[in-house]
Amino acid sequence: MSEILIDTSAGVMTLTLNRVAKKNAFTEAMYAQCADAMEQAAQDPAVRVLVWQGHETVFSAGNDIADFLAHPPSSRDAPVFRLLRALATFPKPLLAAVCGPAVGIGTTMLFHCDLVYAGDNAAFAMPFVNLGLCPEAGASLLVPQMLGYHRAAEALLLGEPFMAEAALEVGLANRVVPPTEANGVAQAQARKLALKPVSSLLATKRLMKQGQAAQVMAQIETEAEEFGRMLREPAAKEAFTAFMEKRRPDFSSL
Repeated sequence: MSEILIDTSAGVMTLTLNRVAKKNAFTEAMYAQCADAMEQAAQDPAVRVLVWQGHETVFSAGNDIADFLAHPPSSRDAPVFRLLRALATFPKPLLAAVCGPAVGIGTTMLFHCDLVYAGDNAAFAMPFVNLGLCPEAGASLLVPQMLGYHRAAEALLLGEPFMAEAALEVGLANRVVPPTEANGVAQAQARKLALKPVSSLLATKRLMKQGQAAQVMAQIETEAEEFGRMLREPAAKEAFTAFMEKRRPDFSSL
């Protein structure tokens, strides 16, 4: 069974993360499939709205660490960077239904969504520092803008999770609902949007985003440079080794 389910109906494309046994952790192949789908959806007039969703128990645990170590992003054309650019530049309404853990890219991608509906079991986390890395997806710019600097510092420097109600309070989530209802709510909102004039949707989103669009893309590129450098350094190697060995990393000399 495919790890990414793609369905297009009534103007709505839905990307469903379907690797629940592995907590919907992204592999390189999944990044590539999602990037392909988003790039195609951006150009396809039959797609008016795009929805991301997972399972009622988990949205995504972020990167599949073993796969990530086997296929580290080595260029700006790597699937993960293609997906980040597709998220940041997607011109049509972009929605997400998020339940359970949303880790790493499972959270940072949401800052590019227009509407987010969270299950009351959602737990958002950006533990890049804990892996000896830095934020991606423009998060170092977008998280302080939305959460305020001190809450962003808590989320990005400590890497500790925050729950659905906190996401609602700071504006990352539009609504908190029971986990069994989140996907349905997102789909209902997407269908409403799909009935509206697409030219108006495109213009309104473009106008809302244009003040920061270039800055976000520049930040994504800057983060990618830092991320690639840090991935080769001792702290990241220790973090990933400890993860694979199921032990606590030792950063005392790093």
